[in-house]
Amino acid sequence: MSAPLQAEAYVDLAAYRANIRTLAALAPDARFLAVVKANAYGHGSVTMARAARQAGADWLGVATLDEALALRRAGDEGPLLCWLAAPGADFAAAARHDIEVTASSADQLAEILAASSVPRIQLKVDTGLGRNGAFGDQWTELVAAVRDSRTRLSGVWSHFACADEPGHPANDAQEARFGEAVAELEDAGIDPGLRHLANSAALMTRPSAHLDLVRAGIATYGLPPDPDMSAHPGTPRIDLTPVMTLRVRLAAVKRVSAGQGVSYGHRYVTDRETTLALVPAGYGEGLHRAAGGRAQAWFAGRRVPVVGTICMDQMVVDLGDLPAERGDVLTLFGSGAAGEPTAVDWAAASGTIAYEVVTALGGRIGYTYGEGPP
Repeated sequence: MSAPLQAEAYVDLAAYRANIRTLAALAPDARFLAVVKANAYGHGSVTMARAARQAGADWLGVATLDEALALRRAGDEGPLLCWLAAPGADFAAAARHDIEVTASSADQLAEILAASSVPRIQLKVDTGLGRNGAFGDQWTELVAAVRDSRTRLSGVWSHFACADEPGHPANDAQEARFGEAVAELEDAGIDPGLRHLANSAALMTRPSAHLDLVRAGIATYGLPPDPDMSAHPGTPRIDLTPVMTLRVRLAAVKRVSAGQGVSYGHRYVTDRETTLALVPAGYGEGLHRAAGGRAQAWFAGRRVPVVGTICMDQMVVDLGDLPAERGDVLTLFGSGAAGEPTAVDWAAASGTIAYEVVTALGGRIGYTYGEGPP
């Protein structure tokens, strides 16, 4: 019999599938791609990929070829796109495993085509994000290379820079540039295949960008692309459930007097007699040190403060007069349904974004999966 987990990330697969169905319904005429890159934003790529397929996701998307190959080794057989590769990537392996790869320049296209039997290729155009993708004259060069090589495309795509700010003028500019890029392909006699531009934020706020396929990442995990999105005029209310709950079993509980310094640097000193509890997780598990003294946790139906400096392996919470014992369960963040902090709350306390809070998790955290709330 295995020992209970000290630190556990519980993932609600039913909520994840429900989020996907809710998001897919926003673009009923488009195919749906669930993004499971970076270990499914810290949720576990293989399990989440399987759940996404069960929810009806037509495609899966990952950043790197290694991520795509891992899904194939785990048994996934559906349409699968990857989009980030440095020179020397094993495009032959992509061909063998029916993984669709993305060319972002004429040089990269040539490298992909040098691999044997590449089945399908997608193109990425930089419409203004300034990251990957062919930009300006590079796009014209890439279009010519596709035409001359008689490459069969399965898709062409780009990525918004400011979709989480629905009123930002860059959104209109990027959408227009994408239309021009697709027209350039068509004028060269090339079928662009699936046109896709919308990420989570654009899927939720910009129907004109839904096109043939939408790519949803952070929203499928129940987290907003930006916590302030709902404040923008015209943004619809979309009910999504955060799917991860991070909980721990208290390693120590002690009653202390007023004047007790807590953790490194004594950045917190008790101002009354109180109960301190030791949480066996810290920045070694990906919990941001900056959240010390600012974040809250959930215990016995109440929010309690995380006090003092967060350490590599542990942190301290001040329980006041709440009764507690070693082994009691405390929630660091969850869905928020009962009033507990969410990953968005921890992001605010850490000075970062919810993407980073969940993606950074690891270390000694154990993962469990279930159907429904923990």
